[in-house]
Amino acid sequence: MSQEIEIEFKNLLTKDEYQQLVKHFSSYELTKIEQKNHYFETVDFQLKQHHAALRIREKNNQFQLTLKQPNQNGAGLLETHCDITTDEAQQWINGHIISKDEITEALHALRINIQDLKYGGMLETYRKECNYDSTTVVLDQSHYNGITDYELELEAEDEQHGIAVFQELLSTHQIPKRRTANKIERFYHTLEL
Repeated sequence: MSQEIEIEFKNLLTKDEYQQLVKHFSSYELTKIEQKNHYFETVDFQLKQHHAALRIREKNNQFQLTLKQPNQNGAGLLETHCDITTDEAQQWINGHIISKDEITEALHALRINIQDLKYGGMLETYRKECNYDSTTVVLDQSHYNGITDYELELEAEDEQHGIAVFQELLSTHQIPKRRTANKIERFYHTLEL
């Protein structure tokens, strides 16, 4: 189990804006990653009510269970991670939720019973990322429920520096700032339509 604070800035992109940024960052050492996020929620969206999210991320045949929730001590999100086996991930997806101590305890603190969780579905992302001005720039193309979207994420250690770099990137590339829900919100919104 591990925990970390994630400070990130997001902006949805058009396909053209996405391609423009991919071209711009092609001279950097872009790492390409394919990943699948398997989302879990209660039928009455208790996690959403707490501004939290729970997923299993599948990347390079490795599986990690992650609970994201607001950071009570400042900027960003508190992420609690727990590595799980392929078999455990499949059991979760098939509706047999296996208790993991740290995640179960964190959910209990939110008054959510781990056994109330249901599998919501999967979002697949093709990610390109690189280091840029003491931040990590992430360009995502995601596919879910018949939708394809494009997104710029910028991860930073320091909130103020991250904001400055993020705004400079948007301004330089003439990309308007857009209110951008996180992936799990966008995913569940397509189920509500």
